[in-house]
Amino acid sequence: MKRLHVHVGVNDLDRSIAFYSTLFAAAPAVVKPDYAKWMLDDPRVNFAISSGDHVAKGIEHLGIQAESEAELAQVYGQLKAADRPVLEEGATTCCYAKSEKSWIADPDGIVWEAFFTSGEATVYGDSPALTAISPDAAGDTCCAPAGATAPACSTGCAA
Repeated sequence: MKRLHVHVGVNDLDRSIAFYSTLFAAAPAVVKPDYAKWMLDDPRVNFAISSGDHVAKGIEHLGIQAESEAELAQVYGQLKAADRPVLEEGATTCCYAKSEKSWIADPDGIVWEAFFTSGEATVYGDSPALTAISPDAAGDTCCAPAGATAPACSTGCAA
């Protein structure tokens, strides 16, 4: 069963952890110096927050987290059917996790990621600049360091 993903950039990680822990009535499953993540079952969501140079304040992106490679293949099919440029990132390390992922932006430029996480990582990692799929994207989403470049896209977006 897939899980909705929401990633929010915050100014004060400790204050935000306290707030969201109270709101969700649960402690985060992962806490790092610049990152925290709740894997909630009610509602079924992967909710993450980040602070620091690799994040802008506010909603960074939304996503669909697959729980198997077969689910990810299904979601990838849906991305391609959405008739929007898809940035296929592939295997990556992002948000202290090893994942396979692709990115798409809705018609208004809201960025979505589709991903399957296969393991943990000891570093925050990096991700591509997303301006190729959303001109409104800052290029520094989730894990993207300043100056990151986008890999080739699958449906004709600029690299």
